[in-house]
Amino acid sequence: MTSTIQTSVQRRHLPFSVALGLGLAIVIIMASLLSPYLMPFDPMRMAAGPRLTAPSMKYLFGTDEFGRDLFSRVLIGGRLSLGIGITAVVSGLLVGGLVGLFAAFSGRTIETVLLRLIDVLYSFPDTLIALALVAFLGPGIGNATLAIAISLVPFYARVTYGLAAAERAKPYIEAARLARIRSGRLVRVHVMPNITQSLIVMGTLGFSSAILSASGLSFLGLGVQPPSPEWGAILAAGRNYITKAPWILIFPGLAICLTVLSFNLIGDSLRDIVDPRRKGRS
Repeated sequence: MTSTIQTSVQRRHLPFSVALGLGLAIVIIMASLLSPYLMPFDPMRMAAGPRLTAPSMKYLFGTDEFGRDLFSRVLIGGRLSLGIGITAVVSGLLVGGLVGLFAAFSGRTIETVLLRLIDVLYSFPDTLIALALVAFLGPGIGNATLAIAISLVPFYARVTYGLAAAERAKPYIEAARLARIRSGRLVRVHVMPNITQSLIVMGTLGFSSAILSASGLSFLGLGVQPPSPEWGAILAAGRNYITKAPWILIFPGLAICLTVLSFNLIGDSLRDIVDPRRKGRS
C-alpha cells in the first residue's frame, strides 16, 4: 500500500496542499513529542511570571490568569490532544471496521439488522454522541477518549461496509467462494488488502474530527479536567479574559486550527491519490 502511494506521488510533483499539510503536521507532532525539552517553564507552575502578561521574548505566548507560561502549556497540551485523537481514531476504526466487515460477509438477516443499527447511530452527529456518553460516564481524559472512539464507530462501520460490499460484488470474490474459501480467510487475504488504503485515508480525515471533539468536550468541562493543559481546557479557562488577555484564546485556538487543517489537507490529498476519479473535482 505504502509503495503504491509513493509511486503515485513520484509520478508528479508533490501538490502544495499535501506539502503544507505534511509540514504543519510534522512541526506540530515534533513540538508535542519534544515539549519536555522545549518548554521554558513548568506548565503547571503558578506565578512563573506576572498574571496576564502579554506575549514577549521571555513569555512567547504570554501568561494566563495564574501566571503560568502559556507557551509551555500549549506545547504540552499538544500531547494530550494528539494522544486523545490518535487513540480514539485507532479504536473507532478497529471496532467500526470489524463491524462493517462482519455486516458485509454475514447472512442477509444479520446484515440488515446491523445496517439499520448503524444507520440510526450514524444519523446523530458524532460530537452529540460523545457529549451524551461523557455526560453519562463522567468527565476525565479516559472517558472522553472512550466516548469519542465510540462516536466514531458508526462512521467507520458504514465506510468499511460500503468498501467491503463493493469488493464483495467483484468476480474474484465469487471465484473464491466457489473454491470454498472460508469467509474469514477471504476477508483477511483478499478483501482487506484492497480496502486498507481507503480506510487509512478515512482515518486521517477522522483524526481532525476527533481533535475537535476532544477540545469541545474539554471546553465544556466534560473532557480533560483543569489544571491539565489540554487545548480545549485552556480555551475554557481563558474565555473570561477575552477582552483583557485575548492571547489566552488565540494561541491554543490557533494550535487546534492548524492541526485540523494539516490533517485535512493530508487526508484530502491521499484520497485523491487513492481514488484518481476525484482529481480535478471542486
